[in-house]
Amino acid sequence: MNVGIVGIGTIGKKVASELDRNIIPGVGVSALCSRNLPRATDFAANLTSKPRVVPLDSLPDLCDLVIEVAGADAVDSIVKTALTADTPVMVLSCGALLEREDLFELATRHNTRIHVPSGAIIGLDGLQAASMGYVEKVTMITRKPLDGLRGSPGVTNIGVDLDTLTEALELFEGPVIEGFSLFPANVNVAAAVSMAGIGPTKTRLRVIADPQMTRNTHDVIVEGEFGIMSFHIENVPSEENPKTGRLTALSILAYLKQLTSPLHLGI
Repeated sequence: MNVGIVGIGTIGKKVASELDRNIIPGVGVSALCSRNLPRATDFAANLTSKPRVVPLDSLPDLCDLVIEVAGADAVDSIVKTALTADTPVMVLSCGALLEREDLFELATRHNTRIHVPSGAIIGLDGLQAASMGYVEKVTMITRKPLDGLRGSPGVTNIGVDLDTLTEALELFEGPVIEGFSLFPANVNVAAAVSMAGIGPTKTRLRVIADPQMTRNTHDVIVEGEFGIMSFHIENVPSEENPKTGRLTALSILAYLKQLTSPLHLGI
């Protein structure tokens, strides 16, 4: 399988570098795309596989799967470009897929798929299984260090100065669909949880800024006819981008491994 990666930031570089050293036999990087093509060209030159650096419209012709790691504002064009070329696409900025039935219908028309890996969250397989029955409530609580929330519209809108915080402050409580618009770079995990469960309007989200935290922490509580489940994760932020946990890139690699493996685990 040859993959094309759109976005050469923290996640894109990690995934490309790991695939370049053959961490998953049979899966390689054939092409890269970025808003900054010169930077992508410099990065590609250091890879053994020497992937081509091309504009977005040329990418699907060079790969079997397009991987989006470019941010929510780029998802629409990336997904449409891939699907209309009958090429499946993996979307990390999955909050941009919320209430976008048009994109799922486009995938159906072109007989292909939109893949969403777990990213920086865990437990999606159990939540999907529970959702085959009746699920009453899903609540997600996200606590983040201050650096992971800087620049978010949700922080700007309420006029809080993060640098003056001495104790935890709840910035948002409400449905995931509203939270994503306020924290687009922070709550793709909540979007994934909502897609695996009862949807973005019913799934509740709390976002808390905590000056004592050093890790991006998520707690999910699910209640339904199956009983109660909860899962907790503390992600170490990436050194290059504190809004991104290190697990995110690893989840892409794990998904690719499963796609090409004779054994499929979980959902």
